[in-house]
Amino acid sequence: MKVVVDKDACIGCGVCASICPDVFEMDDDGKAKVLTPETDLECAQEAAESCPTSAITVE
Repeated sequence: MKVVVDKDACIGCGVCASICPDVFEMDDDGKAKVLTPETDLECAQEAAESCPTSAITVE
């Protein structure tokens, strides 16, 4: 799976980082950052589904 965060859509709520800290963290700008763009962790998909602004894409 490839994980991407749309920085323009991200509101920095931190849900993704709390659900899947091995893939996401909050950046200095307060927005989500992908630590591991290529992953097979199921929590990445869960984080994408939980994002309130649908800023996370998992392909």
